[in-house]
Amino acid sequence: MISISKEIQDFLLNDALERFLRYVRIWTTSDEKSASFPSTNNQFEFGKLLLEELKQINIKNVIHDKSGHIYAHLPPSKGFEKVKTIGLIAHLDTSSSISGKDVKPVIHKNFDGTEIKFAQDDELSLTINDSPQLEEYIGLDIITSQGDTLLGADDKAGIAEIMAAYAAWNKFSELKHGPIVICFFPDEEIGKGLFKVKKKQLPEICYTIDGSEMGTLETECFDAWLVGIKFKGLNVHPGYAKNLMINAIRIACRFLSELPEMESPEHTEEREGFYHLMNLQGNEEKAKANLLIRDFELKNNQRRMDYLKNLKSSYEIRYSGIKINLSFLHQYENMYIHLVKEQKIVDLAKKAIELAGLEVKIHSIRGGTDGAQLCAKGIPTPNIFAGGLLFHSRKEYIPTLALQKAAEVIIYLAELWIEE
Repeated sequence: MISISKEIQDFLLNDALERFLRYVRIWTTSDEKSASFPSTNNQFEFGKLLLEELKQINIKNVIHDKSGHIYAHLPPSKGFEKVKTIGLIAHLDTSSSISGKDVKPVIHKNFDGTEIKFAQDDELSLTINDSPQLEEYIGLDIITSQGDTLLGADDKAGIAEIMAAYAAWNKFSELKHGPIVICFFPDEEIGKGLFKVKKKQLPEICYTIDGSEMGTLETECFDAWLVGIKFKGLNVHPGYAKNLMINAIRIACRFLSELPEMESPEHTEEREGFYHLMNLQGNEEKAKANLLIRDFELKNNQRRMDYLKNLKSSYEIRYSGIKINLSFLHQYENMYIHLVKEQKIVDLAKKAIELAGLEVKIHSIRGGTDGAQLCAKGIPTPNIFAGGLLFHSRKEYIPTLALQKAAEVIIYLAELWIEE
């Protein structure tokens, strides 16, 4: 196993940092309301830029398809043609929760532990109270936006780190690897990233580079359901409504108020699941709502769905004439049920993180990952850190060292697969 030299480390830092600072300036917010794929053309344009950059580092077998997916196939180092192929995956889009337009990254040199201020919002600051991990980064350079946008480390950092590793493989002949495939794809933030992925372009084993703090390895995520609830009532002039009106929106409010308050995102953490009301709209005649149900255990989510079914039955008895329709969509399952059978894939990722000089931090994702969808498709895919924190917020940040370390992990991981 080669030890990555100081020269290579410096190259990875400078290359990944330069790319990251360029990439975050490109507006690639996805749009949940769009009917097109990708949902925004800016993502496709970003893909075109990456296509050209891959060609510049001598990656000849590159595909950029009409749905915005990029597949790049890196041939193995000489003598390692029979090594298992691995895939590296990151997404092109950023969240619509906060504006991703006109991002202007700022590097805060030699962070001293005091609050970080934002040029575009005098009332906004980033402190160790906001993110305790900042205390570990004292003395490092920290990148933020100017406070009027998110930063976009989710997942421009992952893309920059993969690209830096590719550039290092191209530049330093002492770095050996088997066959490598990358896939950059759109619309992860709106849950559509893998709708049109070409499974035949991907290898049997992949790693998403989309986790948070340095050292993180994620092998478990929520089991996730989307619940649609429709209420059909009967409107009557309110002056003559006694014993006649069936007020759908009022009954919907009562129904939703019966969700257990302590099983909401505001009151749960770690391995606790929840109901999450996303929206409610309607009038006396019709109303509809959407809920998310989340837990690490399918049986707990089944209990929540049974609760809703029983609540529906009781309300249709309690309010004669109301019609309530429930629909359940399984969005993704806990990837752990697949990865627990693939311990070597996880163990090699752990070892790669350790070789990069980091403590391995095993986290359960209180959310989803495209790795979960790939696992369900038969491609085991754990999630390796990209290094950013406070994603989807104006306080989002990343230490520059994380860009280097994630690229190191990728290089070590490729070498570890040679030894298998």
